[in-house]
Amino acid sequence: MDKVSGKLTVFFEEPFWVGVFERVADGKLSVCKVMFGAEPKDYEIYNFVLKNYYRLRFSPAVATDVKVASRNPKRVQREVRKQVKNTGIGTKSQQALKLQQEQLKTERKIVRREQREAEKQRQFGLKRQKRKERHRGR
Repeated sequence: MDKVSGKLTVFFEEPFWVGVFERVADGKLSVCKVMFGAEPKDYEIYNFVLKNYYRLRFSPAVATDVKVASRNPKRVQREVRKQVKNTGIGTKSQQALKLQQEQLKTERKIVRREQREAEKQRQFGLKRQKRKERHRGR
């Protein structure tokens, strides 16, 4: 059976609070970034996860190594304290977010190019129609 694990990191990135969802499935990491605006309360985050998790757009999966081992609870607590103290996010997560950003950028470029071409065709059609009308008028 496949094991899927998830992690949510909430941090302050001037001027908004940001949440980064990390999902590891089949040894591949995918990430989604969410802007919260004002500092979210615990219950607000919980409600957000319950209502919106399946609508999140995760980045393409990036290969990562998965560590499966039971650890000392005090050590885990120490690591959590370090993560809360550290305001950044993991480099793998950053790579996954960057990959998603690049993918969305190329999609936007393609759509814009198609719109530009359609507008050129429309303008060309209008010019041709005006020419015909002027020609008929003589």
